[in-house]
Amino acid sequence: MIKYHLFSGIALLLVVTLIINSGSMGNDMERAEIKSIYHITVKDIDGKDVKLEQFKGNVLLIVNVASKCGFTPQYEGLQKIYSKYKDQGFIVLGFPANNFLGQEPGTNEQIKQFCSTKFNVTFPMFSKISVKGKDKAPLYKYLTEKETNPEFAGEISWNFNKFLVDKSGKIIARFGSRTKPENKELIDAIKKALNYYIEE
Repeated sequence: MIKYHLFSGIALLLVVTLIINSGSMGNDMERAEIKSIYHITVKDIDGKDVKLEQFKGNVLLIVNVASKCGFTPQYEGLQKIYSKYKDQGFIVLGFPANNFLGQEPGTNEQIKQFCSTKFNVTFPMFSKISVKGKDKAPLYKYLTEKETNPEFAGEISWNFNKFLVDKSGKIIARFGSRTKPENKELIDAIKKALNYYIEE
């Protein structure tokens, strides 16, 4: 009887260990599979799948946006720099998120209408996602975790954080919410990524 209970205890311990290890392996495999930002698929504002691979060869500015934030007027600046540099291969990607004080409460349809009517946004907008917490979207895991972004890792601090990605998919700069799209440092980084001559 003692041997039976001992055997049962060992078997149970093995099962629990396997379950824990399988979960850990699953997370490791998930991270290992996403070796490039181009391996990630997102949904556009209309709910259609978009592989980020389609933006390969362009300079990207990835921004978590919100409609009811003190930084919301930055939409105007984002559209301005997109219009100015898009023909040279620069694209702004907007990702609505409701992680901060409920400042993006609307549906994707409402967000789309707001952006187009209020700021005449023409750069690609995507479906609302989470950029922080347990339900953080794969793209933002990639952008904020040290394993995939060792130089610019760290949690999203607020709406309108900005990641600059070069033509090969490498994250080359990060800017906070207070850095406006027209900021000289940001513009110079974009120009450098586009191989512009930067005037002093």
